[in-house]
Amino acid sequence: MDLGLKDRVYVVTGATRGLGFASARELTADGARVVLTGRDEERAADAAAELGPNAVGVAADNADPEAAARLVATAKERFGRFDGILISVGGPAPGSAADNTDAQWTAAFESVFLGAVRLARAAAAELGEGGVIGLVLSGSVHEPIPGLTISNGLRPGLAGFAKSLSVELGPRGIRVVGLLPARIDTDRVRELDSLSGDAAAARAGNESRIPLRRYGTPEEFGRTAAFLLSPAASYLTGVMLPVDGGSRHGF
Repeated sequence: MDLGLKDRVYVVTGATRGLGFASARELTADGARVVLTGRDEERAADAAAELGPNAVGVAADNADPEAAARLVATAKERFGRFDGILISVGGPAPGSAADNTDAQWTAAFESVFLGAVRLARAAAAELGEGGVIGLVLSGSVHEPIPGLTISNGLRPGLAGFAKSLSVELGPRGIRVVGLLPARIDTDRVRELDSLSGDAAAARAGNESRIPLRRYGTPEEFGRTAAFLLSPAASYLTGVMLPVDGGSRHGF
């Protein structure tokens, strides 16, 4: 199946590792060109070099109010067009409602929530018909995850923003989609498993509650993201797609 990605240009944030990098890798593998970002300039450059000449790395922090316009401009200057964005950020600090501090909430709001809103608005202002805005959220949009109170508070709000934006941009032919990963085998998930004191036991317990009985791979997530961002998914908008091996209890 041809996804129609050849020569299309995307910005992928938080893409030096994990889900963002996996998504950028699948996009470039199918012929797209990508501006990928990370907070560290060297790591962003290294990640882009690993993907080849159709990728360029840029140091950017989603919390920076100037980042959004700069990334769109980079896509146009380097590759001559701009077709979409995948907004991915690292997860906020773990903790309970009693333990998380105001500083942690504020930092997470600036990066995870407001940063994503700014990036989406900047992309919407520059995209034309056929453009797409994707957000990497979390299964916590539908079901709170123990020990991730800040994520549980912010991700559902972003899903609501994305749905609202999809309605506003639909008449212009611009799509807005969300991906809701659960237990994907990334450094972030391994870190969360280790917080229990016995990472192996935590993983085994989590896998026993997943209908497919295993964690997903970054490659599986990346392929799903590439499809949703591609013209092959041209009639999908406003959807929040779980990528969770069947973990969500609802439909």
